[in-house]
Amino acid sequence: MKEVFGMWKYTKMVVLVALSAAIYAALLIPFKALVLIPGFTEIRPASAFPVVLGLLFGPAGAWGAAIGNLIGDFFGTLSIGSIPGFIGNFFFAYVPYKLWRNLGLIDRGDPDPLLLKGGKKYLTYILVAVLGSMACALIIAWGLEVLRLVPFAALATIICLNNSLPSVILGIPLLIVLYPRIKKWDLLWTDIVDEEYLDKNTALTKIGALLMAAGIVGGFATGLAAALGFSGQAAFAGGFGQGQMGGAGVALAAGLGILLAILGGLLQR
Repeated sequence: MKEVFGMWKYTKMVVLVALSAAIYAALLIPFKALVLIPGFTEIRPASAFPVVLGLLFGPAGAWGAAIGNLIGDFFGTLSIGSIPGFIGNFFFAYVPYKLWRNLGLIDRGDPDPLLLKGGKKYLTYILVAVLGSMACALIIAWGLEVLRLVPFAALATIICLNNSLPSVILGIPLLIVLYPRIKKWDLLWTDIVDEEYLDKNTALTKIGALLMAAGIVGGFATGLAAALGFSGQAAFAGGFGQGQMGGAGVALAAGLGILLAILGGLLQR
């Protein structure tokens, strides 16, 4: 995780943060009127970008997604919930680039690791995109549940679906178009930062990647189970106005998953 902070000493990476934030915000703002949850979220075709930005620009894409979402919040959804929104959107881009090769599904010796060629790479892309979407949903829904603003079950399921579909359907063609150009311009994050900031191919890194994936899936699943079973909530739009918020079971289950995901990130180095 040291690349998350170490990247700020590279001018190109700082520029990529600004570029990523500007792209994401510019695509979020026009859709602010298409509200799904008043004051909190809307239809987001822009969700196609964080995964792609993370894969191409690494930590710069993650910071850009977080900052871009915060800028977008100034246009109708700025609240205390913007804090978990910032962190959730950071992980939306962070998780995919950490897991892309660290899960062991992509050959580290591949000279074109992001060239989507072959079923294995497409499946890996879908996997990391969904895990990134789920991580974003888990963090934001947990935060707003703890703040007693929106029920976990409703928000987690809506955000996960709202992020996953654009990330997969629109993100794949985006990556196919952008990757060759970004590589040609020497803007891939792995070509900018020093080797010390790149994860090593070690057993600890693989364990960290698996722990991150398990924390995301486990936290989402157990948090949702606790919300549905113990708090009387319901998934998707049917969950508004139903059940109780701020339950200890939901907070602990989802919170433990978030902690495991963060620990998994720290182990990948």
